[in-house]
Amino acid sequence: MNREDLKRMLSISRGDEKAPLVLKDANVVNVFSHEIVKANVAVYKDKIVGIGDYEGIKEVNLEGKILAPGFVDSHVHIESSMTTPSQFAKVIVPRGTTTIIADPHEIANVKGNDGINFILEDSEDLPLDVYVMLPSCVPATPFENSGAVLKAEDLKEFIDHERVLGLGELMNYPGVVAGDEEILDKILLAENRIIDGHGPIIEDKELNTYVLAGVKTEHESSTLEELRNRIRLGMYILIREGSAARNLTTLVKGLTKENIRRCLFCTDDKHPEDILKDGHIDHNMRLAIKEGIDPIDAIKIGTLNAAECYGLKGKGAIAPGYYADLVVIDNLEDFNILQVFKDGKLVGENLKPLFNTTEVDTSKVKNSVNIKKVEKEDLAINLNSNKARIIKLQSHSLVTEMVEKSVNIKNGEFQYGNEDILKVAVVERHKATGNIGLGLVEGFKLKGGAIGSTIAHDSHNLIVIGDNDEDILLAINELEKIGGGITVVSKGEVLKSLPLEIGGIMSQQSVEKVSYKLKDMLKLSYEKLNVSKGLDPFMTLSFIALPVIPDIKITDLGLFHVSNFKFIDISV
Repeated sequence: MNREDLKRMLSISRGDEKAPLVLKDANVVNVFSHEIVKANVAVYKDKIVGIGDYEGIKEVNLEGKILAPGFVDSHVHIESSMTTPSQFAKVIVPRGTTTIIADPHEIANVKGNDGINFILEDSEDLPLDVYVMLPSCVPATPFENSGAVLKAEDLKEFIDHERVLGLGELMNYPGVVAGDEEILDKILLAENRIIDGHGPIIEDKELNTYVLAGVKTEHESSTLEELRNRIRLGMYILIREGSAARNLTTLVKGLTKENIRRCLFCTDDKHPEDILKDGHIDHNMRLAIKEGIDPIDAIKIGTLNAAECYGLKGKGAIAPGYYADLVVIDNLEDFNILQVFKDGKLVGENLKPLFNTTEVDTSKVKNSVNIKKVEKEDLAINLNSNKARIIKLQSHSLVTEMVEKSVNIKNGEFQYGNEDILKVAVVERHKATGNIGLGLVEGFKLKGGAIGSTIAHDSHNLIVIGDNDEDILLAINELEKIGGGITVVSKGEVLKSLPLEIGGIMSQQSVEKVSYKLKDMLKLSYEKLNVSKGLDPFMTLSFIALPVIPDIKITDLGLFHVSNFKFIDISV
C-alpha cells in the first residue's frame, strides 16, 4: 500500500469523503463478537475501511440481507473436480468460496514439479485466492510406480513462493513417527510453516510424536475420540464433507464453545456433480446449521478459524483493514448464496460467475499416457488351483475385504463366467515399463463390457475392470488414444469417453460440461453394463488401486494386502 492509498482510506474511514463502494443496510456477521450488526460497509479498492453509517459513490442496497466473510476451504484437491483451477473457480466462487488451500499431490504424482507449477500458474489472477501446500508423499507408497518422485530438494524451488504455505498431508505417518530421513528432510524444509496431517488411526505416544514433528492439522478424523484427542494436543480439526468421505454430521456432535475455535471446514475431494448439486463450503455450513450448530459458529468455522490456522492475514472477517471478500446470503436457515464480492468487486451472482479466465500453457502436463503395448496374453491370470484371493467391494465404502473363492480355470488360467467375479488390470502408464498388476474383483456386478480410467489414486496408473479380455483391451487402447480420462466400452464398441487431457486427471472444459458427460457415463454403466447401484463405478475403480486403504488392493506391481503391508499371490 502506498501513502496516497493510506491517506484516502483514513479519510473515508473518518467520514471526510464518500467511499467508492458502500454495501448498505446489511446484517453483518461479526465473527469476533459473535453477533449480527445492522450497518453499512464501506470499501476502498480491495479493503474494508469502515462499518457503520457510511455513504458511497456507488451504493448497493442489501435490504437487510446477511453479509458474511468469504468462505475458506482449508484442504482441497482441485484435481478431484476433474477440471483446472480456473474452471474450478468459476463454480465455487459464486457459491461463496473466496480462498482455498490446495494440495496438488494428484497432478504431482503424474507430472512432478511441472504439475505443481501448472496449478500455481493456472490459479494466478483469479478472483479466488489459491494457496498451495507442497505434496509430501510423491509417490504415496513404495508399492506402486508413479510419474514422479519428489524429495525435499525437489520441493525447495517452491518453498518461498508467496502462495505456498507449507507441507501437505503427511500420509506416511509411520515414517514421521520412526524419523525416516527423507520425511525429516521435508519437515525441516517446512520449518516455521504449517504442516498438514493425515493420520486417522494414530494414538497415544505415536500421536504425540506426530504432533511433535510439526503436524498441525488433521482432516481424516472420523470419530469424536479422534477429534478430542487431537485438539487436546493442539491440532486443528478440518471437518470434511466431500464426495467419498463425509464426516461432518458425526464430528459436529463433538463441538463445544471451548473447542470450536480449533475446527475448520474442508471438502478434500469433491466431484463436479456434487458441487453443482449441493454446493461447496456453503454446503458444509448449511449442513452444520441443520445439525444444530449455531449459524454464526458455522460461519466462523469456515472463515476466521481457517484464516487464523493458516496465517492468512486480512481474511476471515468483516472489519476495517480486512480484504473485501464478502458473501451475501438470503437468510441463516436456507443459507442461499446471492452475491459474492472478491477484493471489493462483484464476481458472482445467483450461483453464476461474473468473470472470465485465460488459459495457460498446458504442454508440460499433457501427453501423460505412456504405455507399453498390451496384448491379450498379458491379461492372463494363471492360478495354481481353482481357489483364488478376491477383492470384495462394499457398498458406499472405499474399504475392501479379502475373500477366498473357487473360480473357473482352464489349463491353469482363470476363466470368466462364474458369479460376479471380474478381472481388474492396473497398467503402469508413466514410463512404459510394461508393468501390469492383475486381480479379481467381486461386487462390481458389471456385465458385457469394461470400464477404464487413468484416475487411480494416488499414482494414477491406468486401471480397467471388465468381464472379458477383448473389452478390457479396447478400454486400454481408448484411454491411450484420448490421452487419458474415463471410458465405458461394451461388446467391442466404445460407448462413451471423457477425455482428461491434463495429466489424465483433469479437463480444460467447464465443470458443468464434465459433470454432464459423467452423468451420461454413469447412466450407461448402470443401465447398459448393470453395474451395482450401491457404488459409484468411477470412484470405486479409482480407489481399488490405493494401497493405504484396507484391506486388499491392486497396483501395477500386483495384489497388495494393506493390513500386512505386503504383496500376495492371487492363488490360495
